[in-house]
Amino acid sequence: MNYGNIKKYDIADGPGVRVSLFVSGCRHHCKGCFNAETWDFGYGQPFTSETEAEILDALAPDYIQGFTALGGEPFEPENQPVVAALMKKIREHYPDKDIWCYTGYLYDVDLMPGGRVFTDVTREMLSTIDVLVDGEFIEAEKDISLQFRGSRNQRIISLHSPSPSAALSRPAAER
Repeated sequence: MNYGNIKKYDIADGPGVRVSLFVSGCRHHCKGCFNAETWDFGYGQPFTSETEAEILDALAPDYIQGFTALGGEPFEPENQPVVAALMKKIREHYPDKDIWCYTGYLYDVDLMPGGRVFTDVTREMLSTIDVLVDGEFIEAEKDISLQFRGSRNQRIISLHSPSPSAALSRPAAER
């Protein structure tokens, strides 16, 4: 897996100060994407054990609230094994820090058994994530007043509530 960027002091992609990993590779190709260069699976640098150590070190300070994976697309089948292993290691080293993940895929459709990107590590990956922001960015639904989302169709889903489906943040059009 390649990655495009690591932000060690990110305040835009989840609450508090975060460490964010922008993975490379995305098949959504959303019109108006803010990070189109990461669509290419070969963009950026290879993710190595040194990269993992850099992320773990960056998460150490108490003022860092958590980790965010975005991209590109963390849930592309090619990216899932590396991202899942990283998230598992983050959870082991920093159990009190939260993990957010952004995906253009839909949680209750694409990431479930039988879904188009469900793999042998999808469940493991989902089990480490506290909050999932799902849905493709839709330029016609863009709303800069939304917190932690780019377009109204995207949902913020708490995966550690008693019932994740009950915790779906419905798009404004459905309210």
